[in-house]
Amino acid sequence: MKHIDKNVVMLGWVSFFTDMASAMITPILPIFVVVVLHEGMDKLGIIVAVATFVSYALRLLSGYISDRYGIVKPLVVGGYALSALSKPLLGLTHGYKSIAALRALERFGKGLRSAPKDLMLSTYSQKNASGRTFGFHKTMDIAGELSGILILFGVLWYFGQSETVIRAIFYATLLPGIIGVVIVLFFVEDIPRVQTNLKEKFLLTQKDRRSIASLLFYFFFLFFMFSDAFFTMQAEKMGIAVAFIPLLFALSAGVQTATSYWFGVLIDRYGAERMLLFAYGCGTIAQGLLYWQHPFATWAAFAFFGLFTVASLNANRAFISRSADNRGSVYGVFYAGVALFGALGAYVSGLIWAHFGMQSALLFSLAGTTVLTLLFMGKRYGSA
Repeated sequence: MKHIDKNVVMLGWVSFFTDMASAMITPILPIFVVVVLHEGMDKLGIIVAVATFVSYALRLLSGYISDRYGIVKPLVVGGYALSALSKPLLGLTHGYKSIAALRALERFGKGLRSAPKDLMLSTYSQKNASGRTFGFHKTMDIAGELSGILILFGVLWYFGQSETVIRAIFYATLLPGIIGVVIVLFFVEDIPRVQTNLKEKFLLTQKDRRSIASLLFYFFFLFFMFSDAFFTMQAEKMGIAVAFIPLLFALSAGVQTATSYWFGVLIDRYGAERMLLFAYGCGTIAQGLLYWQHPFATWAAFAFFGLFTVASLNANRAFISRSADNRGSVYGVFYAGVALFGALGAYVSGLIWAHFGMQSALLFSLAGTTVLTLLFMGKRYGSA
């Protein structure tokens, strides 16, 4: 850990508490929408799509502002504040439209902070240690998520799974969210502002464009990959009790916490491309296990979903840190692509599930991830 700057550590704690709050919501929100409010899977797909897509333009804009005007920390603080304040308001909702609006506001906050935050992490990363830096940060991120999941499980186990309890959990997310805002506001230093000539036209460099082109494959993979909301509903269809669904997320988060930093070390040692191949393989296995449609296979699918998530994010973030000139802007494009393709994939999967059944949605995702993994493998070893 000697390669980790103190500002990276503080940003890690910010993510810890923010993701604790998010994890108290994520496992039960699909159940709340479909089972408690009696909205359909197509409505859940719309919620996921809107929440993911709303940050599309903003992530591009926040990255551009960071590079062009040197405004970084204010965007990060504002983004965390919006997320902290929007989550508790879910306890007041009674339909999918209001939930979609609040999730969009929360994603707005995430979109505002994501690219500038990664620019801060990249700036505070020591030479040849970007993999370790992003690996450490993701470890703190997922450790917070794991803590929130365990809190959620304890509350559901002790107090039950009524609508009143679920709404109270939504309200309780205000506390960890505010703690995260206080830390980033008072304990994280802004990065030095780079002087730029505002009269000159801002352009992405050739290195920036090559970096963005390399990210396209990951975007297409996300289009076919099930989101966590669809993982949740598959688990519910397999007969796994609502009280135990948080433990599925705990398994995924635990896998990510245990592996994130070491994946970062491997990225520094062997490169991002090999880690991406591993990630795509894990994502395909996760979809295959869901397609098996057995409760034991669903537990295993969540573990492989965790491996896919942490390996792919760490690899792409470290890759951008090393290969791009205007890193804030390229991080913005990266998160915009994740938002756009994730939203389209969620919408399409929700429609297929609602009109043709879960089996068809699972087959669609499994076929897409399998083909893309084989193509990436062919590209990787065909050019070797």
